[in-house]
Amino acid sequence: MADSTTRFGFVAFAETWNGRLAMLGFVIGLATEVLTGQGILGQIGLG
Repeated sequence: MADSTTRFGFVAFAETWNGRLAMLGFVIGLATEVLTGQGILGQIGLG
């Protein structure tokens, strides 16, 4: 790796990946709602 600086904290690299993973989780949550007919809270036993 050419860039040896650490990438911790609120940097653009971390925020980009955080946003991508949040979008992926949201889409997976919606897909499981459609497939099971239950809401996300109902699936984990809270609703």
